[in-house]
Formats: sequence, C-alpha cells, structure tokens
Amino acid sequence: MVLGKVKSLTISFDCLNDSNVPVYSSGDTVSGRVSLEVTGEIRVKSLKIHARGHAKVRWTESRNAGSNTAYTQNYTEEVEYFNHKDILIGHERDDDNSEEGLHTIHSGRHEYAFSFELPQTPLATSFEGRHGSVRYWVKAELHRPWFLPVKLKKEFTVFEHIDINTPSLLSPQAGTKEKTLCCWFCTSGPISLSAKIERKGYTPGESIQIFAEIENCSSRMVVPKATIYQTQAFYAKGKMKEVKQLVAYLRGESLSSGKTETWNGKQLKIPPVSPSILDCSIIRVEYSLMVYVDIPGAMDLFLNLPLVIGTIPLHPFGSRTSSVSSQCSMNMNWLGLTLPERPEAPPSYAEVVTEEQRQSSLAPLGPCDDFERALPGPLFAYIQEFRFLPPPLYSEIDPNPEQPTDDRPSCPSR
Repeated sequence: MVLGKVKSLTISFDCLNDSNVPVYSSGDTVSGRVSLEVTGEIRVKSLKIHARGHAKVRWTESRNAGSNTAYTQNYTEEVEYFNHKDILIGHERDDDNSEEGLHTIHSGRHEYAFSFELPQTPLATSFEGRHGSVRYWVKAELHRPWFLPVKLKKEFTVFEHIDINTPSLLSPQAGTKEKTLCCWFCTSGPISLSAKIERKGYTPGESIQIFAEIENCSSRMVVPKATIYQTQAFYAKGKMKEVKQLVAYLRGESLSSGKTETWNGKQLKIPPVSPSILDCSIIRVEYSLMVYVDIPGAMDLFLNLPLVIGTIPLHPFGSRTSSVSSQCSMNMNWLGLTLPERPEAPPSYAEVVTEEQRQSSLAPLGPCDDFERALPGPLFAYIQEFRFLPPPLYSEIDPNPEQPTDDRPSCPSR
C-alpha cells in the first residue's frame, strides 16, 4: 500500500467587505474554511483549529550592578482577548501512534468549515509596534500517526471602531503660548503663537485645517511649522517604554523681526496610519498635532493639540455642524441674517370672517345648549355679545399710552 501525501493545507476567511480583506470587530463572527489537498489516501488522527487574540510587549534594558558588572533586564507583559479551539476531524488525543479512531481521507481537495464569535467586550485594534503588538490569528493543525504535525497560521485584522461623530471628538482644540528671548543682558520682544483646529477626531486621509497666528517681535528670524506625531507607549512590570514617530510635516514661510503670519485653514493631510489604541492596558497609541515656531539658537515655542484617529468618518450632518460651529468661532461675519425692520401686519378681520358668517353666529344658542347651562346669567350674555366681534385694528403705536405718574423714578441725568 502506497501512503498518500499532504500536498497543501490552507486557511481562507469568509470576508464580509468589498475589499476581500478579513477585517472584524468585537462581537463579529469569524468564519472560513480549512482546505486540505492530498495525493493518494491518508489516515488522519485529527484536524484542529486554534484561534487566539492577544496583546504582547517586550523590551530589554541594560543595567549596571557595579564597576565591572552589567546585566540585561527583560520586560514582558501579555493580555489575552480570546482563546478558541475546535476539532474539525478526529478526537482530542493525538499524542500516541495507535491505529484506533483514525479517519481516512481520499485523494483530492477537501474543505472543512469553521466558525467562532469574537468577544462582545472591546478588543484592541491590530497593531505592530517597535516593542509590542496586537495580533489575531487562526492556526490549523493536521495530526497523523508516525508523522510530524502539519501546521499553518493565518492572521486576520480586528478594528475596534472609534466613531469621531461624538461630542468629545467634535469639539475644537485651541491654545496660546508666548516666549521672550534673552541674550546676555538684553531682552528682545516676545514671540507669540495661537493655534486652533476644528475638532479632535479625524480619520486617515483627511486634512486638518489649521488656523494659527504667529507674531515675531524678537530680533531673530523664525519659521512656523506643524507636525503630526504618533506616540507608542508600552507598559510592563510597572515600567513604560515610549516611542515617538513623525507622521506628517508642514513648514510655513520664514518670519523676520516685527512680522506676523496668519494661517487661515492651512491643510495638513493625515497619511494612512493605524487608529488610536486607547483601551489596551499594556499598549497605547496616541496622536497629537504640534504647531510650533522654530527659533534658531533657542528652545522652540510649541503647542500640542491632542488628536484621536478613528475608523468611522465624519457624517455629512456632523461635518456641517462642525463647520458652522468653527466658522462661527473663527469669523462671525457669516451671520448675515437680520430681522426685518418693521413686522408685517396680520390680516384684517374681514379677510378671515365674512359678514354672513358673523351674523349667523350671533344667533342665540338653544335652551338645551351645554354652554348656556354652564354659564347662566349675565356672564353668558356678555360672552354672547362680544365673542364674535372683530379684534381691534392692528397698530404699532399704542393709541392710549400710559401716562407717567409723578411718583415714578426718573432716569439719572448724564
């Protein structure tokens, strides 16, 4: 008998998006197929899948314990988000080489479906950093007697969605700073910087509109600039390791002494970057917009405006609201709506009620009318007489103005 061979073992996901890329979020069902292609006939103990999601950090630091002694300190930490195992063929035990309970697979291509649900609790977004990562994967293992296991691992992406259409992420961010330069015993004028952006939340591909004013009253030539930074923070054993990376850069015109520069919505585009990670206990990914003044020979004057990079873009309604609120705060001239100088008079009584209707309505009510029983006596007659009379003529001037009395307080003289 000629034993068959395993030609290929592959994993494919049932993608639910148009890009045909396996992307999921918390609560989603991950489904797919394990494809096994064999030539000839093989006998299998089990075909298993193992799905796992976890965040892990690791870095090393050198320590000195004395004049001639040095050692390396390792910092590691791990958070597990889920751990799922399933058997597609066979049984759990695969550590022996017995011939009992084996499954025969004939020559050809065979597919085995798998499915599992991600936890409903928030998951960290997939991420690859310098000192840590957040990874999600499915591993298939084929076990046969007298053979080493055939293993294959395939990763999938998880996005923990951040909706930037929330009040906290739609609020404008602004700041102001000033710096005075000193040279020996001489003090030059101040350099001032004020900057503002429309909101805190953005998505990759958007452009940040920067509104800024830079005033240079010093004796030096300065250059206004703006950058977007990504800050990766890793936590393990009570320690933190931080990595800061430049994401985008913008340079303004050089500003000589006594000059002022204004940015009226200068745009800085956000490149394709990973979303912010804010809910993981050992990895955080944060962003900030730094608007600063490059001062030769001195410390730069800078403003840090926090950013959140989300996954759900701005809705049209939210965009309009944000734009209006920003324009309102930046420039009140858009309020071109004014009230009319004189209000329009209401229609006359004759235009609403004809004389025929008025005369017919003056007819007395029947003796059995509920209204008459409820209001007997002179009060009913008074209402009957006046309830159908036309209202007084409209006028903007009171025909009977109230006459001031002598005991009313008078306005103080100016």
